[in-house]
Amino acid sequence: MATLRIALVAGEASGDILGSGLMRAIKARHPEVEFIGVGGPLMQAEGLVSYFPMERLSVMGLVEVLGRLPELLKRRKLLIQTLIAERPDVFIGIDAPDFTLNIELKLRRAGIKTVHYVSPSVWAWRQKRVLKIREGCDLMLTLFPFEARFYEEKGVPVRFVGHSLADAIPLQADRAAARAELGLPQGPLVALMPGSRGGEVGRLGGLFLDTAQRLRDMHPGIRFVMPCASPQRRTQIEALLVGRDLPLTLLDGQSHKALAACDAVLIASGTATLEALLYKRPMVVAYRLAPLTFWILKRLVKSPYISLPNLLAQRLLVPELLQDDATPEALAQTLSPLIEDGQEQTRGFDEIHRTLRLDASNQAADAVLKLIGKTL
Repeated sequence: MATLRIALVAGEASGDILGSGLMRAIKARHPEVEFIGVGGPLMQAEGLVSYFPMERLSVMGLVEVLGRLPELLKRRKLLIQTLIAERPDVFIGIDAPDFTLNIELKLRRAGIKTVHYVSPSVWAWRQKRVLKIREGCDLMLTLFPFEARFYEEKGVPVRFVGHSLADAIPLQADRAAARAELGLPQGPLVALMPGSRGGEVGRLGGLFLDTAQRLRDMHPGIRFVMPCASPQRRTQIEALLVGRDLPLTLLDGQSHKALAACDAVLIASGTATLEALLYKRPMVVAYRLAPLTFWILKRLVKSPYISLPNLLAQRLLVPELLQDDATPEALAQTLSPLIEDGQEQTRGFDEIHRTLRLDASNQAADAVLKLIGKTL
């Protein structure tokens, strides 16, 4: 079998997970494959020769990006030159659209097939980016069905492959086992998940703890669990807890265990809402942004919902309390009934889980190999 050469670029940890799963699935079909590009430890473990450390691409926030812009532009330019010289059979950009879409455009113009894995949120805002995607991308692989519908309408070749988290998380999580593992007693338990970034925890951490104090008055015997994304977030939350008396267990990471163990979740809008959905835990979604940012986004965002469960359900399945509506009183009142009975939500979650559970890595590998005419 002729050697296949596949180039991939991932910019952060979530992309490294997707990339490694895709590489494994391609290798199972074509053991003689060679992988080049940029990826993290998981992709390197599958055989990727990374041109430089993936961490150089993991930049959050506008100000930080501006500081690193000269380096990022220089790396991208060199990467494009190297890949055009190497002539891989296909280039796969994994997420990181601000970095990878431009590479795809240049490589496709040079006659190299291109795939983008994980759609940017073009359906929600900056919809004009779809024109650049259509020009630079031979195939878009989406994690969600509503994204695929959007691309079909815009004339972009697309395949909905499902979500690897939906494959990994069981359809029925064992609540009792998760509690035993975390040393948490039986009785009502709410997970508080104010986000993984410092700014999010700064805006939502105190609000979530105020809400917990109100829930405690409404539900005697209730307990709380909060996973901390990093040691810095833990320090930040410990500072917010000073002077409060809450039956709260802080965890280092272990967000999946917290979700498996709890009865309901108070959660920041973001990827974690998908995880809560897959664990079938009733939730209330809250979010606060800097007032000016919120004002701008409100005018830019075309979607009626902000949380993934509602986007996937195409209806208001979970309550969303944003900005000034996100008060401790409103959050506690909305979450309180879900602690006892969130069946309407969880039935919807189960349906969605099944639609996303398609064996994503193998679906993606099939689509890529079909594109380059290498199906077995």
